[in-house]
Amino acid sequence: MEIKGSVALVTGANRGIGRAFVHALIGHGAAKVYAGARDPAAAAGEGLMPLRLDITHPEDVAAAAAAADDVTIVINNAGTSSGETGLLEGSFDGARQAMEVNFFGTWAVCRAFAPVLRRHGGGALVNMLSMTSWTGRPDFPGYAASKAAQWSLTDSLRQGLREQGTLVVGVHAGFVDTDLSAWVDEPKITAAEVAEQTMQAIVAGRTEVLADEPTRQLKAALSQSPQV
Repeated sequence: MEIKGSVALVTGANRGIGRAFVHALIGHGAAKVYAGARDPAAAAGEGLMPLRLDITHPEDVAAAAAAADDVTIVINNAGTSSGETGLLEGSFDGARQAMEVNFFGTWAVCRAFAPVLRRHGGGALVNMLSMTSWTGRPDFPGYAASKAAQWSLTDSLRQGLREQGTLVVGVHAGFVDTDLSAWVDEPKITAAEVAEQTMQAIVAGRTEVLADEPTRQLKAALSQSPQV
């Protein structure tokens, strides 16, 4: 689909990958971009429509769908880590919050905006996932599990929204150079690179973005027979 002239919503638009998505949409000619954030003032910027949106609050999601009833592209970027939840120790609170935001919050936004996209011919729905959608991480198991659930949701949406003509795109990446990964001493891709590859996928009608080499290698390995 065309991005030029489109109307888009980005959740978690106030920083990091979300902010990169906003800039990429504007750069590709989007006519209007709603910038969703828990604090709308933090998402303000030239050419943007700040929108109060905590994706874990049903009333916020419903109000956003009513206010942004002209969108043709929805990018679910809002997410959180799993805090201090370790594999064998620590409170489950962080892991529960990761599931609440990354899985249930994304699902709520998709439910609310699917009818909006249908009314405008189908449009595109993008979910920001992770390479951990396909692999466990004993150092942050709660986050990995929430992304695996989010990937499953994305596949269900891809099948369920096909009839209404909605392109559903899953974006997978390893570590992205944002505040969330500042503690990680590993190679990282930039948020701008992730956003640009996503724009290209939307235009080309591709359903999946494998943003960096570690993610591409992991995806390729999934089809190989396990070693016995």
